[in-house]
Amino acid sequence: MRRRTVTAGNLEEILQVTAPAPAPEPSAAPPAPAAAAPREDHGLRTEFEFELPRGYVDEAGTVHRHGAMRLATARDELRPQIDLRVKENPAYLSVVLLSQVITRIGTITDVHAGVVERMYATDVAFLQDFYRRVNSEGHTRAAVTCPHCEGGFEVDLSGGRLGES
Repeated sequence: MRRRTVTAGNLEEILQVTAPAPAPEPSAAPPAPAAAAPREDHGLRTEFEFELPRGYVDEAGTVHRHGAMRLATARDELRPQIDLRVKENPAYLSVVLLSQVITRIGTITDVHAGVVERMYATDVAFLQDFYRRVNSEGHTRAAVTCPHCEGGFEVDLSGGRLGES
């Protein structure tokens, strides 16, 4: 068996080579109807808003706290496995994974591993838990108990202000 060294430069090339081939389009397909039926919304939520506990501070000193994370795909979870940074340091897996599923933080839409690396540890821990909840449980709510009255209730971990829904 021949081993192949994977670098960040040829990662996309390898993913393209290993991707399944697209299905051939039939040449004699009937024309599409002029008014296609609207797609049904099945209620699947694919993007979740969050508010970071501390916030990401960019190069200009601006603090970004609000962001969004999309649901992870199988490819999102497989891609870090061939990343050299992850092979050298398995703890880097969460940095690469989070950088793929976070769609924005404040006004920053190009979220890459370098952005996640410069986040405070409390924010990364929050995002790791948020990722787990969104992708395994399908929601951002958590059951909590009041330390004073011991009453149970739910909170939304996405960081909405009190009284907002």
